[in-house]
Amino acid sequence: MAYHKPALLNESVDGLSIVADGRYVDVTFGGGGHSEEILKRLSENGRLFAFDQDPDAEDNRIDDDRFSLIAQNFSFLKNFLRMYNAIPVDGVLADLGVSFHQFDVPKRGFSFRFEGPLDMRMDQKRKLTAAKVVNSYSVEQLEVIFKEYGELRNAKQIVEKIEIARKEKKITTVEGFKAILKDITPEKIQHKFLAQVFQALRIEVNEELKVIQDLLEQTVEVLKDGGRMSVITYHSLEDRLVKNFFKTGNVQGKVEKDFFGNLIRPMEPINRKPIVPNAEEIKDNNRSRSAKLRIAEKVMSNEQ
Repeated sequence: MAYHKPALLNESVDGLSIVADGRYVDVTFGGGGHSEEILKRLSENGRLFAFDQDPDAEDNRIDDDRFSLIAQNFSFLKNFLRMYNAIPVDGVLADLGVSFHQFDVPKRGFSFRFEGPLDMRMDQKRKLTAAKVVNSYSVEQLEVIFKEYGELRNAKQIVEKIEIARKEKKITTVEGFKAILKDITPEKIQHKFLAQVFQALRIEVNEELKVIQDLLEQTVEVLKDGGRMSVITYHSLEDRLVKNFFKTGNVQGKVEKDFFGNLIRPMEPINRKPIVPNAEEIKDNNRSRSAKLRIAEKVMSNEQ
C-alpha cells in the first residue's frame, strides 16, 4: 500500500539525535516512513517500537528483527513499553493528525472531497462515529465542539442547520452532511470552512487532544535523561498543546518557577520556533504546508 512521504522526514528524525544502539519509539507508524528512516540510523543492537491503532498500518509492517509494531493507540505508550521491558527509551517521534492515506480512503469518511459514510474513526473498533456525534449530541454539545475544536465563529449557525436536518432523517454520509451546510458554506473559503468543520468532528470522535496530552505526559516518564522527542503537528490546537508542554511542563501553559526563579519543566525545547517545510517540500507535497515540528530534550534529573 503506497503511502505519501511523511512531512519533515529528515528534520524530525535528525531532531532525535539518534544513538546507534538506542531504543526509539515511532508512535504514529502509518506508512512507516519515519520508522524506516530511524532504522537506517540504528546499529544491529538498536530497537524501534512503533504504535498504530489503524489496521491498515499492518500492511506496512517492516520485516526487521529490530522492529516491533504494536497495534494500539499511543495513549497506551507506557503500558506496552513496560511490557516489552523497553523503558527508558532514547527518543519518541510523533507525526500527529490523520495520515494522508486515511484522508484518501473514501470509506473512512475523513475527507469532504469524497462521498462516503460519516465515520472518521482512526480506530475502527471504536463505537463513536462522526454520524453519531451529529445525530445524537445535544445542540449545546455540538456548539462547543465546532467552536473549540473547529475554531468556527458561526458554530451556532452550523448547529441550527444540523438540528433542522436531523429531525427529518439521520445524517449518515459526507455528501449529505455537506448538503446541509451548503447555504452557510462561504464560497471564497469553502475548502477552509469544510476543513474546520470536519476537523472539529474528527477531534471529538478520536479524543485527539486528550490522547496528545496523555502522550506528552507519558513520554516524560519513558524517556531517559537527555532523551529527545520530535512532534509534528498540523493545526493550531495540536501545536498549542505541544508548545505549552515543552515550554512549561503542562498543556495549559501555566508557568511554575523554583525558589531561584528557574522554570520547573521536565523538557527543554530545542527549537524556540517550530520548524516548517521549505518551499521545495511544499511544492513536492502540498499537504505538508501546515506541518510544524517541535523538538525537546528531557532535562537531566539533577537539573530539576
